[in-house]
Amino acid sequence: MEHADVTADTTVTADTPVPADTCVIRRARVGDLPRLVELVHEHVAYEKSTPRPDDLAERLGPQLFAEDARLWVLLAETPDGTVAGYAACSAEFAFWDARHHLHMDCLYLTEEARGHGLGAALMDGVTSLARALGLDQVQWQTPDWNEGAIRFYDRLGATGSPKLRYAVAVEATPFTP
Repeated sequence: MEHADVTADTTVTADTPVPADTCVIRRARVGDLPRLVELVHEHVAYEKSTPRPDDLAERLGPQLFAEDARLWVLLAETPDGTVAGYAACSAEFAFWDARHHLHMDCLYLTEEARGHGLGAALMDGVTSLARALGLDQVQWQTPDWNEGAIRFYDRLGATGSPKLRYAVAVEATPFTP
């Protein structure tokens, strides 16, 4: 799958319920990395997850901004220019469907930004990214206790599936083909 050039900003106009006249959904830029990492740490605390590494910015930067990056982050910017949320996505392969889809790993808005249409604007940006990448589906998960997110996704017309997500730690060894 080729790397799509999805650099155009998506502006949400006054017809969308947002805090003021407009908000902007745009691709993250290198200068956004410190704010993005702040939002990630807020998101981790919100989900009561284990803290993430101190060198998160150094680890994320190359994944986001390399020429052949397979990770995309969209930012929700309020009319005053404040970055109030993000959606992080990557292309994945669905084995049962034998096709690629866009996996939205995270969608997060600061507490004060919720309920004003920024989440819907971010989701519009995510679906626009999927289209630009030539993908016809977006998949994601949310904690089963996050009732607000579940109601939000239900309002969007998304469908859920009852699966648990597992992880197992492994000791990494260099890959040799």
